[in-house]
Amino acid sequence: MRAITPLNITPEPLYLNRRAFMRTFGAGLAVAAGAPATLLGAPSEPTDLPTSFKDITHYNNFYEFSSNKQAVARMVSGFETTPWQLEVTGRVAKPALFDVEELITRFQPEERVYRLRCVEGWSMVIPWHGFPLARILEAVQPTPEARYLKFITVHRPRQMPGQKNGWYHWPYVEGLRLDEALNDLAILATGLYAKKLLAQNGAPVRLVVPWKYGFKSIKSIVRIELVKSRPTSLWMRAAPHEYGFYANVNPKVPHPRWSQASERRIGEFRRRRTLMYNGYEEQVAHLYAGMDLKANY
Repeated sequence: MRAITPLNITPEPLYLNRRAFMRTFGAGLAVAAGAPATLLGAPSEPTDLPTSFKDITHYNNFYEFSSNKQAVARMVSGFETTPWQLEVTGRVAKPALFDVEELITRFQPEERVYRLRCVEGWSMVIPWHGFPLARILEAVQPTPEARYLKFITVHRPRQMPGQKNGWYHWPYVEGLRLDEALNDLAILATGLYAKKLLAQNGAPVRLVVPWKYGFKSIKSIVRIELVKSRPTSLWMRAAPHEYGFYANVNPKVPHPRWSQASERRIGEFRRRRTLMYNGYEEQVAHLYAGMDLKANY
């Protein structure tokens, strides 16, 4: 791990004056007010500065609204994020329907500063506020038959004009293996930069799995199903030769149309070397021991 100084972690004036961060978690993932935040994972060669709040909220992949990243923030004004409920069902002993405010009160989001690496070759560093997905799983108690999690985004074509595009099979679906979901790095995020999530960032609740390409971190979730068989995601269905189930960041395995060896950090002009598992190899490599990482992309 490498601590980032307060100067580096707080490019936004609002963040300099923030109140106490959420309770300390592990080796400094959440920090008390005034203390330096910590970016978990192996350090990259250049400095890992947090991406500005403006860039994080105005450069967004959210195909439910538009494939134009700069347009999404302008198109979400009519998207309603309250009230909102998250259903957790399937192979569980205690299925549940959570109100988002209940999630925040019950599971107490904490700060997690993570890298985000898009499959398209760009990246960010984002100070999320969220809680481990494992806490919800503990509450609903997966049965022995539960092997995967299937995540489903809200389906509202009237408010999300991109869902009228017939090329994709809506609603957006993603999946994780149960052991991946139980890894402490996997969180459900409800905020960033000490603010509630904005619609363009996946409000009011989204998945964040920082060792995987960004399209795995499904936004605006309404349902999580624990299932026996591996789910087929939206991108697997749309382009199975390009997008596999695991989608682990791997600089050694190129996308069919471009290299994944380097990335462009938003807000920078130079490219930087991409790290295996996005810098989280120490925390997640054991999940894929013995697997052919090229075949299981």
